[in-house]
Amino acid sequence: MADFLDFEMLARIQFAFTISFHILFPSFTIGLASWLAVLEWRWLKTGNPAFADVYRMWVKIFAVTFGMGVVSGVVMSFQFGTNWSVFSDRTGNIIGPLLGYEVLTAFFLEASFLGVMLFGWNRVSPRLHFAATIIVAAGTLISAFWILSANSWMQTPQGAEIGPDGLFYPTDWLAIIFSPSFPYRFVHMVVAAYLTTAFVVAGIGAFYLFRGRHAPQARVMLGMAMIMAIFVAPAQLLFGDLHGLNTFKHQPAKVAAMEGLWETRRGAPLKLFGWPDQEAETTRWSIEIPKLSSMILTHDLDGEVRGLKEWPRDELPPVALVFWTFRIMVGLGMLMILTGLMALVLYWRKRLFDTRLFQLWCMALTPAGFVAVLAGWFVTEVGRQPWIVQGLMRTADALSPVNAGAIGVSLAAFVVTYLFIFGAGTFYILHLIAKGPETEEETYGDHGLKTPVVLGAASAPKGGGYV
Repeated sequence: MADFLDFEMLARIQFAFTISFHILFPSFTIGLASWLAVLEWRWLKTGNPAFADVYRMWVKIFAVTFGMGVVSGVVMSFQFGTNWSVFSDRTGNIIGPLLGYEVLTAFFLEASFLGVMLFGWNRVSPRLHFAATIIVAAGTLISAFWILSANSWMQTPQGAEIGPDGLFYPTDWLAIIFSPSFPYRFVHMVVAAYLTTAFVVAGIGAFYLFRGRHAPQARVMLGMAMIMAIFVAPAQLLFGDLHGLNTFKHQPAKVAAMEGLWETRRGAPLKLFGWPDQEAETTRWSIEIPKLSSMILTHDLDGEVRGLKEWPRDELPPVALVFWTFRIMVGLGMLMILTGLMALVLYWRKRLFDTRLFQLWCMALTPAGFVAVLAGWFVTEVGRQPWIVQGLMRTADALSPVNAGAIGVSLAAFVVTYLFIFGAGTFYILHLIAKGPETEEETYGDHGLKTPVVLGAASAPKGGGYV
């Protein structure tokens, strides 16, 4: 136990704890911001008040989630200077500018126009309010661009050289920003965020329908969420496959851990389940489909897949953790695809909004996106160990000269503080969900914007203040 809780392990646990908390918020707000933009566009296009009611409910949830994401992100970034100062020193010439670009090009947009989204509904024109929503949605995507660029460089570094002082120096910024894994990682993460939002919205909409509340607004939520499940969930399977092929090329040890494959083989089987035993270098009790792993990874039934024994033991990740989190992620993705198929069948039968078993199914899958995102990030980050910069810098060499006791105390403080602060934020979000969407009259009385600018129509909106 003492060896397990040494300084390195405590520092890694603390970073894993804080980043796991943090990633939940952007994985939701990226998708939610884009969905809010679609909602407002539909309101402007059709004049249907249900779209506006749903927008006003979810923009409040977006604001709370965005705030918690900012707070948790700031705390996480401070650890680069406290627990991982050697990493910050050596890679600061690369990581520092990338994170700085994220603040300059994304955070300022989000923070500035979020106020218009929240407080401008009956103070600015509908078109200007819609523009603010689009800008915030674009800001979340730009933010993801830079964060994924920094992480992808750590996974597949290029465009830099190590100087005689041991520091990384950029030689080609385009190569750094667009590292080999970046396009696949960026698309995979953004689509995962969209699906996370879709299944949260579907679960809440199904809950309202199940309880017989807010039916018009709930139909908007469930219907739009199922469009994502029908079309985007299968697309994510394709994007994930492309990402896996890229990882197989650039990080083959990670893929071998994901597959639980120890021996290099032609015609390698796909291990559906099993238990990787790292000491014995075997996967026990495995259930296999012959040659399928080679087919997926090489597009050849007899293609060669390298096994974990090809690498020194001290260059292998914790195989069991990578193996099982990968299966959790893929399994939840398959359930999302199944949900889309079920929704399609029910839509054809005109039963999408009144099938109670399907409503219960959607409610049960409400957290599925969050769990899948966490599992995917565990595969990504744990799978590249023992490297913090793949092949160039080990995690053990990135630590600050701080003792284990200090890390243990700060970790305990993080746990208590996060449970209190984020527990309060979660409680308020649940309160907003329990309250449900309100009509414009309930929210603003007689002073709201009762008629939107219907795009393509000649009539002008009435009521409300305009800029």
